[in-house]
Amino acid sequence: MSVIHLTAPMSKEDLAALSCGDNVLLSGVIYTARDAAHARLCAALDARETLPVDLVGQTVFYAGPTPAMPGMPIGAIGPTTSVRMDAYTPALLTYGIHAMIGKGQRGEEVREAIRKQGAVYFAAIGGCAAYMAACVTDCQVVAYEDLGTESIKRLVVKDLPLTVAIDARGNDYYRLGMHMYASSM
Repeated sequence: MSVIHLTAPMSKEDLAALSCGDNVLLSGVIYTARDAAHARLCAALDARETLPVDLVGQTVFYAGPTPAMPGMPIGAIGPTTSVRMDAYTPALLTYGIHAMIGKGQRGEEVREAIRKQGAVYFAAIGGCAAYMAACVTDCQVVAYEDLGTESIKRLVVKDLPLTVAIDARGNDYYRLGMHMYASSM
């Protein structure tokens, strides 16, 4: 099985070359944001305010890492169920976010917004938060510090293992997998 090595931030050309089901090792800079941060980001966009961190062209990891142990950049970090961000995702994709990392399926409106914007949704394996933490080499809070674990953090990652769940053409690995499963019965 081949693995694609990518560096974040990624260009639209990088994303267009991916297909659902591709396995990726992602290195570079990404940002964490969960429900509370998404709500604040969208409220700021609705009010036509400048966001506290420029996320245009960036990758957002739906995660709330635990506090770091001494000598470590971060505690455990695993993906949050992505459907919880679906209400905010189309607006943030229109704003300019290029990619998202989470777990689980996305709604039809989000899949269409991903296709329209040429973005990508990566799935991370749930339940391996300690392993994923080993891929983080640096972590800094960059916005909404009062949210604690849900603050927006700038991470530097090395070889974070991901799978393309929805590609820039709107192909959905979860739907493809369910279709294949149903047709084999």
